[in-house]
Amino acid sequence: MGNLVSISDSSIFIGVDQPPTLHAPEIEAGVGCDFDSYLLVPDNTLDDRIAAAKARLGNDVVILGHHYQRDEVIKFADFRGDSLKLSFQASQAEGRYIVFCGVHFMAESADILRREHQTVILPDLNAGCSMADMADIGQVEACWHELSSLLDVHKVVPVTYMNSTAAIKAFTGENRGSICTSSNAAAVMNWAFEGGEKVLFLPDEHLGRNTGYRMGIPLDQMIVWDPYQDFGGNTPEAIRNARIILWKGYCSVHQRFTPQQVERVRGQHPRIRVIVHPECRFEVAEAADQIGSTEGIIKAIQASPRGTEWAVGTEIHLVNRLGKELKNHKVISLDPSVCVCTTMFRITPQHLLWALENLGEGNVVNRISVDERTRHHARVALDRMLSLR
Repeated sequence: MGNLVSISDSSIFIGVDQPPTLHAPEIEAGVGCDFDSYLLVPDNTLDDRIAAAKARLGNDVVILGHHYQRDEVIKFADFRGDSLKLSFQASQAEGRYIVFCGVHFMAESADILRREHQTVILPDLNAGCSMADMADIGQVEACWHELSSLLDVHKVVPVTYMNSTAAIKAFTGENRGSICTSSNAAAVMNWAFEGGEKVLFLPDEHLGRNTGYRMGIPLDQMIVWDPYQDFGGNTPEAIRNARIILWKGYCSVHQRFTPQQVERVRGQHPRIRVIVHPECRFEVAEAADQIGSTEGIIKAIQASPRGTEWAVGTEIHLVNRLGKELKNHKVISLDPSVCVCTTMFRITPQHLLWALENLGEGNVVNRISVDERTRHHARVALDRMLSLR
């Protein structure tokens, strides 16, 4: 796999104030071509060089492109999709090298699900996820300890969103919990309530609240756990009475959407339908005509009649791509100021070219490697989710 060296600099972990714990994945980088030299590559030569590097590697490499990636990168992807779908597609592919054009937790998930001969690469280690970083493993373990002083934690089931670190997924697996996606969160929560009295939902409070409310759970039976306050900022009575404990976390893109934007777009486009991601805040989800996961949004718009107008509450690259590809529909962003996932946007054609040309020279750069213990327990949590299909 070429020459590998370990990186111990904790600064590559976006939003983490201190070095990773023992639960964190090991990250390795190659010692091949220096990335800085790729900043000088003329833009008009990038496409040809990427295509040539990919062709030289042939079936040895599979490139994954998340829906939120910029067009200049995703056009080279062998597979497009959300993080879970892409991870499974990669694990079934023949490629020895999985180059994940997404963010850090997605590359971790691919490493959890990969086959033994496969290696996962993230073109830019600074491509993180602010939501995933809002649930630090030390904070979650402290929360669990505080809950155990008030409750029988064997009756609390962790449900963790796919958008989380490998360490949090492993914590979930160790404590009889399951992973969920934005499309199956209700099914996973129903499963959790069959085996427990309460759900600890990590790390996105909005997805947890929107899902719980649509399952018939009143808002007053859901509390928010702030990891920077004792008992999450809640009274013992509130904790005992809650059915869902929502971790205080959110997506920086979907948090931007507001009910006022829904009202404005309807005033400007009387025939428009508003569809938003369930990571949006509760008031936005309630004001929308429809909510859906990333794949759900795509399918809903694709299945709608010709001429249907849509205002979409999700990341702008996906919205713009839908507008270009579905020419018989009108597709606009719910936020006129544009919502870019700034960490996803960090992966550029230069990063992709650097990763591929290094592989062509036998150097593995920016390898994402989850330690075996974390990988095992995280896979347990993922398998619980998959068993519900």
